[in-house]
Amino acid sequence: MSANKVEFSWTNEFQGTLETTTGVLNLGTEQGEFKPYQLLFGSLGGCFYSTFLGIVKKKRLEFSGARMEISGRKREKVPTTLEHVLIRLTLMNPSNEAQFLRSAELAGEYCSIHKTIAQVADIDLEVNFEYN
Repeated sequence: MSANKVEFSWTNEFQGTLETTTGVLNLGTEQGEFKPYQLLFGSLGGCFYSTFLGIVKKKRLEFSGARMEISGRKREKVPTTLEHVLIRLTLMNPSNEAQFLRSAELAGEYCSIHKTIAQVADIDLEVNFEYN
């Protein structure tokens, strides 16, 4: 099992940096800074897409690009954990729509961050296709 590590530096307000061996992110509420749920959705999107690509490559499917939007709603009751998440995945010029739909479903099943979030929230997946 691989271990991951991040380090934080904070001011005495909600402003700081997240540092890893590969880069630095600014944290906070100002322009150019990331908020906690933006990071969570970013982690979900990165894990989901990486898992999706692994499945697509094994199936030897082809496409020219993708866009993804992730949104969510938190519960009103404290603790305000996530209640619902929507992943919208748009694939450009897919070679086989049915196989890409199945690959996206499998990505949800195998992505560890998706599985973690699914413990507290319902996650819906919407897959769209564009051709040019």
